[in-house]
Amino acid sequence: MCLGIPGQIVSITDAGRQMGMAEVSGVRREVSLAPVADRPLEALVGEWVLIHVGFAMAVIDEHEAQETLIALRELGEAQEALEQMAEGDRALAGEGTA
Repeated sequence: MCLGIPGQIVSITDAGRQMGMAEVSGVRREVSLAPVADRPLEALVGEWVLIHVGFAMAVIDEHEAQETLIALRELGEAQEALEQMAEGDRALAGEGTA
């Protein structure tokens, strides 16, 4: 399964290499725009894209980007809760063997 993270293209960093700067939850990272370069690169500035391993894989609308970011945050919170529960189970199991 591939996980794409929504990011907004904020600038073109190297047009010759089709590279741009994307902002993902306040963090900026250079990404390849080649997979979505079906228009002039400057037209991608301000667009939301799904980013996977340094490549902008698809252009998405802002609503879809925001919904995906919310879901990813919720998944992160759920994972954190599951890890805390597992730690509690391990601690309880350790108490019973003493």
